[in-house]
Amino acid sequence: MNVEWIIKTIKNRQILSRGRGDHDLNPGMGIAKDLKAAAVLMPMIVRDNSITMLFTERTDNLSHHPGQISFPGGRVEPGDNTPKETALRETEEEVGIHHRHIQVIGQLDNYWTRTGFSVTPLVGVIVAPFNINPDPNEVAQVFEVPLDFLMDPRNHKRHSRTYEGSIRHFYAITYKDFYIWGATAGMLIDLYGVLIGE
Repeated sequence: MNVEWIIKTIKNRQILSRGRGDHDLNPGMGIAKDLKAAAVLMPMIVRDNSITMLFTERTDNLSHHPGQISFPGGRVEPGDNTPKETALRETEEEVGIHHRHIQVIGQLDNYWTRTGFSVTPLVGVIVAPFNINPDPNEVAQVFEVPLDFLMDPRNHKRHSRTYEGSIRHFYAITYKDFYIWGATAGMLIDLYGVLIGE
């Protein structure tokens, strides 16, 4: 995969009217009626001969999803006019990458979470070099994973846990010591479907 082909493929895709999400692997799971709007940036980092994706590991002191792996992003704030504005603002706040370095090339289907969010995933391209300045209150560390690894179906696993007395199924991708799961992994599986054509 090269970046030009990725940009063309994502720009030309059709957005589904219904959301993707945690309910895809858990058909009996209800979907909240009043989903809260959120957005994330799925940052593709382009270097000379490689493409990686950038992730954050959340700090353990956060009240929501402490210690988990995520894309930069968060809840849509009143001053945000579009999900793109939310994703770019949150990326700068969390990671310190200014929006002038980011080319947003498109979006995936909204991802509905069991925690009551409708998350708009925006795919962005960032060409190195660039600087990062993570917010230590929110981000424990920033790391990258090769896109080829993330798009290899052999690395896409289905895991399950018991939550409030019920078995919940979810996608997971393990890279070195990083366990990428839940909504973040689900969005990566959606990206795989877009790029591979499933």
